[in-house]
Amino acid sequence: MNKKLLAVAISAVLLTACNDDETKTVEVIKEVEVIKEVPVPTVTSVKNVILMIGDGMGPQQVGLLEEYARRAPNSMYNGRGNQTALSKLANNGHLGLSLNAPHGANGKLVTDSACSATQLATGLAAGSEMIGLDEQGNIVETILEKAKKAGKATGLISDTRLTHATPAAFAAHQPHRSYEAEIAVQMVESGMVDVMLSGGARVFVPSDIKTDEADRKAMADLGAPESVYKKSKRSDDRNIVLEAKEQHGYTLAFDKTQLANSDANKLLGLFANSGMADGIAYKACKADNSCTEPSLKEMTLKALDILSKDEDGFFLMIEGGQIDWAGHANDAGWMLNELLKFDEAVEAVYEWVKDRNDTLVVVTADHETGSFGFSYSNHNTPDPVTLPGDGMRGKDYKPKFNFGGLEVLDTLYSQTGTFYDVIGEVNGNYDYSNATDQQWKDAIEKYTPYTITYEQAAKVNAVNGFNSDGYPLPKFDDFSDFYVYDTEDFTAKVGRVLATQQNVVWGTGTHTAAPVPVYAFGPEGVTKQFSTMQHHVDIGQKMMMALGLSQE
Repeated sequence: MNKKLLAVAISAVLLTACNDDETKTVEVIKEVEVIKEVPVPTVTSVKNVILMIGDGMGPQQVGLLEEYARRAPNSMYNGRGNQTALSKLANNGHLGLSLNAPHGANGKLVTDSACSATQLATGLAAGSEMIGLDEQGNIVETILEKAKKAGKATGLISDTRLTHATPAAFAAHQPHRSYEAEIAVQMVESGMVDVMLSGGARVFVPSDIKTDEADRKAMADLGAPESVYKKSKRSDDRNIVLEAKEQHGYTLAFDKTQLANSDANKLLGLFANSGMADGIAYKACKADNSCTEPSLKEMTLKALDILSKDEDGFFLMIEGGQIDWAGHANDAGWMLNELLKFDEAVEAVYEWVKDRNDTLVVVTADHETGSFGFSYSNHNTPDPVTLPGDGMRGKDYKPKFNFGGLEVLDTLYSQTGTFYDVIGEVNGNYDYSNATDQQWKDAIEKYTPYTITYEQAAKVNAVNGFNSDGYPLPKFDDFSDFYVYDTEDFTAKVGRVLATQQNVVWGTGTHTAAPVPVYAFGPEGVTKQFSTMQHHVDIGQKMMMALGLSQE
């Protein structure tokens, strides 16, 4: 509470002195300070809203991040108070929970990213896998579109693809998330988004980009490396990148240096053909200063620099999308590195906003992925030890179960490749028809800090039928209906054979309905409303209200 000091003359002190039996009264006025509390109006609206979405980041994932930061023997947060940026938001702001399943009359129990992001973006119930539509399929304005119409600057950032479900839901309207080529066109042609930074160039380049020399030269002339335009997922010959520049006024960036050097106010950055570098690859290139793609943090800082020039304020959505991808893969080591990459971006936002009183930051997740958790087991139970306490009564300390050593946290961090790197090592085309147990064992031991047996390798190699291309499918002995991604789910087989060494369990290869954390930072009059159990439609409405936008 602000206080104002008022100096007021309020007291008279009577002093008496004797002189020749004559008493004199002397009045002395003393100036004293009185602290008077002056009411300060509560701030209930803001100029800027920054929404950060850790895709797949449920409370279990946050727990992994916090355990690593606070207790890993070699935590990268050592020397920084072992405090994550998420903890800084929680300590200085408000913390709540949010339900996220498809809401409304036709609701379901579990959400996907498209529905969840649409509900955050519109403050309305949405159906599964739809983009920017209400549950009846009607086009509805998103918070980003409302902000733009109100004169504010707008931005979208993701480390997946620009047209992936989460960013798409804020700036496009499609009956299904899979229409990424159409989403790309909408995002560029609408003029609603000033800054777009992500991967996913494959739906922006012509279908014949592999073979048409004129198309390839056009991309090279724009400054794009071949890795960005190497293949297309469009079915037509439109070059949406070129259209963005020539017809819609976007400046383009295709790598870290181009982004850093750009001073444009309208910027389209496409830094990968599909998803951007994963958290483990980022850790490696950051260590030797060889990164060519910008990090999530660097994209965030550039967007803040551009958008904050608008005197009317801005709306910015930032997605750490590969937390979800790691969860689908049942890959705890990759997931930890993605959480660290996301928290680095959160730190950048916290530093930018901490001394301001005109910005609301909301950090949440669209859902939890994988039903992840640390768990105790009867594998490798501890040896008895002698403790000095007088309550031991001469008996050794011998827990019955293995409750997980803190060194596990360091081994998860030290992973040198994702489980996709593992399965790609065995066969880059996802065809494991001729894979051997030795190949699986070698690949797992190449990219992870763990050693497995041939018996465990054989479990990974076990197949259960074939897909439409004739490729073998992974065999699961449990929850098989919840592994829906074809040959990619061999990643989860790797997760299962490493589970006991990691003290980790997984329940699914998809999403769960767990309530997700909500961090709100900014003026208390705005943030305190998030400290409750709510639903994502409520979060969308609260953000709009904070910006003074109509919820009609």
